[in-house]
Amino acid sequence: MVNLILRSCRFPRFAFAAALSLAQFAFADITMPAIFGDHMVLQQDAKLPIWGWADPGEKVTVTLGADSLQANAAADGAWRVDFPPRARVTGDAAQSLTITGHNAIRFQDVLIGDVWIASGQSNMAYGITKDVHGDEAVATADQPKIRIFYVPEITALDPLRGDKIEARWVVCTPETLKITGRAVGFSAVAYYFAREIAHVTGHPIGIVGSYWGGTPAEAWTSISGLVKEPALASYVQNHARIAAAYPAAVDGYAKAKADFDVANKSWYETYGKDYYKQTGDWAAASADAAADDQAALTKPRLTHPKPIPPIPPDGGQKAPGNLFNGMVAPLIPYAIKGAIWYQGEANTGRADSPLYGILFSRLITDWREKWGQGDFPFLFVQIANISSPAKAPSETTGSIRVREGQLKALALPATGMAVTIDIGNPYNIHPADKLDVGKRLALAARHVAYGEDLVYSGPIYQAMKVEGAKIRLSFTQTGGGLIMGIPPWTPSGKPPATPGKLTGFAIAGADLKWYWADADIEGQTIIVSSEKVASPVAVRYGWASCPPCNLYNREGLPASPFRTDSWEELPARQGE
Repeated sequence: MVNLILRSCRFPRFAFAAALSLAQFAFADITMPAIFGDHMVLQQDAKLPIWGWADPGEKVTVTLGADSLQANAAADGAWRVDFPPRARVTGDAAQSLTITGHNAIRFQDVLIGDVWIASGQSNMAYGITKDVHGDEAVATADQPKIRIFYVPEITALDPLRGDKIEARWVVCTPETLKITGRAVGFSAVAYYFAREIAHVTGHPIGIVGSYWGGTPAEAWTSISGLVKEPALASYVQNHARIAAAYPAAVDGYAKAKADFDVANKSWYETYGKDYYKQTGDWAAASADAAADDQAALTKPRLTHPKPIPPIPPDGGQKAPGNLFNGMVAPLIPYAIKGAIWYQGEANTGRADSPLYGILFSRLITDWREKWGQGDFPFLFVQIANISSPAKAPSETTGSIRVREGQLKALALPATGMAVTIDIGNPYNIHPADKLDVGKRLALAARHVAYGEDLVYSGPIYQAMKVEGAKIRLSFTQTGGGLIMGIPPWTPSGKPPATPGKLTGFAIAGADLKWYWADADIEGQTIIVSSEKVASPVAVRYGWASCPPCNLYNREGLPASPFRTDSWEELPARQGE
């Protein structure tokens, strides 16, 4: 068995260009992208691109099972063949994939099934060993039909070739699940999703983890994709500025990074250990406290500021396009079933958070354009409740803007959203329950990707009608009916109290002044009113970073926060 894996370069702009020029005469052997390897999963019922590099003009023969195709390497050494769609092998028997030219590469234990990309930031990266259900998940992780591929954290100013990353497929076992990726294990959300889909469909599942904590959506979007949306021009300009400054920035970065590493280690040993312990104790106490006790809880403060790391010469993991280039482009055009996405928190604390709806829809469309597979299923998590419980009936925060942008992305075809407004941890941006997130994404996949007729989402606002001093709201995805519900998980681990009334609704008149509202379920609709608003014109629900939401359908899925108005540019005024 052979897997060809080449070491990646963190700042490959000029090294990559040099490699391309040398490729015209220096390729001695066929090379392959890292995404091809022993234990891989190939996508069923889809065209299968298989590609690599060889000597210019070299004839390459690719054999998958009993079928063979040939191609001649182009002047730059690139070659590609496309096998026609194929169904799963009876009994999921393993296949082999062989590529021959001047040399031969043979990949074994290849399954035909479904391949999903799992991407985003830290809540997707959140490892299985940290999850509240992780011990049980790991203990039962002998899943030979689930295969895992972890993409290393790499940034690049230009799209990387697939043989410039170092990664490999592994069969899912308790051991590989715990160690694949970072020290805390493979993505808990991605594993729970894959396990659920494998169980429901019976298909072999390949899950490709390409994620990096604290990263914004523009970093995961190609520059050529960002260019297509005028509203996102500032990101394109930022990339151009970084690229122009790159040669000069390289020289001083190595020393600055070494100095930072020394200073950061010293800070952690002197101040950090105690600070992080206090923060953890505070988060635990906050999760366990009653709402009216929160004022007595004081979050620990940094008495000595942490050293600030130098910005890498390519702009690092937050710069526009850099993660698409380093962690997505090397995978394309590997055939996939779809993508799952958990990101948004990094875009909440910035002045450009209102752009998130445009940016996120552009990201989805960009990936689809680059893959060339049409509108493959793209399923995403709407970010969870975070921060202090809402005090006002309507707040204007970055979290709200991001959630609204995610909701709007449902207008794109073949999309689905897992609402998590009920299972966050207000005092920790990384909730420890990823099982329910993975299961909700899997429900969306079962409908969007696999065509099942089932309730796959919580209620989604559809329309409103003013009826005198009240507003009637209607929804899609009501399932067996609208109810007051409770979350399946709480940070404290204690069962939540049974609700006595619907919460989280606000109402306003033409003066734009918002008040907490009374809300009642009437059939498949909600009636909203307030004695303080005689002539209502708009309703908002869950319009805060950490809103008091409890509207569900009978299937136990929460409603997404929404608003009926479009008062984008007007000042937000708060009621009592």
